Amino acid sequence: MKILNYIFSQKKRIFMSLFGVLVSGVCVGFMKVAAFGVDPFQVLVAGLDRTIPIQFGTLYVLINVVLLLFSLFADRHNIGLATFINLFLLGYVVDFTRNTLSSLFPAPGMVLRVAFMIFGIVALCIGSALYMTADLGVSTYDAVAIVMSRKWKWGQFKYVRICTDLVCVLLGGLLIYLGSGSFGEIVASIGVGTIVTAFFMGPLIEFFNEKIARPMLGQTKE
Repeated sequence: MKILNYIFSQKKRIFMSLFGVLVSGVCVGFMKVAAFGVDPFQVLVAGLDRTIPIQFGTLYVLINVVLLLFSLFADRHNIGLATFINLFLLGYVVDFTRNTLSSLFPAPGMVLRVAFMIFGIVALCIGSALYMTADLGVSTYDAVAIVMSRKWKWGQFKYVRICTDLVCVLLGGLLIYLGSGSFGEIVASIGVGTIVTAFFMGPLIEFFNEKIARPMLGQTKE
């Protein structure tokens, strides 16, 4: 009964968390089909994959476990429903979206790819804003910028997020080169979509927080 009461009392937040994470997964799938580069965190993961000789699936879990431990020690408030949905469901949503789009558009032209990239980036920021503001947990990577900005007071979230994204891109690119010895491998992972995401995802998330997510919960600007 307590669980049911909690669900009904938090139904709007739960919906925002579920919908936000699912939208984010769909958007990553769109960005992969667009093939203009992956998001900054995925660049770092790709770099680590090139240099650490273990299976990708195992490596991805280990990276998220390390970030999860960071949240546990730094601010466990960021761990919740959305955290575990990200860990266990997001990958399947991404794969389903990418496979579906690839079957519908086996050879998308430049205009369609650009449209997929723009839609992916904008909707990804909206989804991120929804589940972050719902305050029922965030992804292990999102938690890093949130802790630095809100708990450690290193600056506004949008600027801290730009910094963490740029670190991921630079470090990931270096690791990709060290692991492959090829600039072509770097270009395959880092594209215009990566750069746009690195510089604008933080500000866009904050923008949609103020315009969509917080008003849904009756909140005013922080």
